[in-house]
Parts: sequence; structure tokens; C-alpha cells
Amino acid sequence: MSMALVGLIAGMGLGFAAYFGGFGAFLLVAALGAIGFLVGRYVDGDLEPGDLFRTRDDRRR
Repeated sequence: MSMALVGLIAGMGLGFAAYFGGFGAFLLVAALGAIGFLVGRYVDGDLEPGDLFRTRDDRRR
């Protein structure tokens, strides 16, 4: 599945949440989607837990 299609589906889901549930539902769906994305990247092995907590100085090395 291409990233454009994934983005389209995510955008439609957020749009439906905003339309039917209001701004609070939009924020909830967006937050859960971000958490699901991070968990999926971790399970695939593309993301290490330390990548989220490094400072800028650590990235330059």
C-alpha cells in the first residue's frame, strides 16, 4: 500500500471524526493514530525507543 493511500485513509478518518464528533474527537483520533504509527514503526524495527528521547547534540555524533 502506498504512503499516499495511507495518508488519504488517515485524512478521511480524521475528517469523519471531526465532522461527527467535533474537535475533541478529532484530537483523540489524531493522538491515537500517532501512537499507533509509532508502535507500528517500533514493531517493524524502524524505530528504537531511544530515538524519541535523544537530544540534538546526540544526533550530530
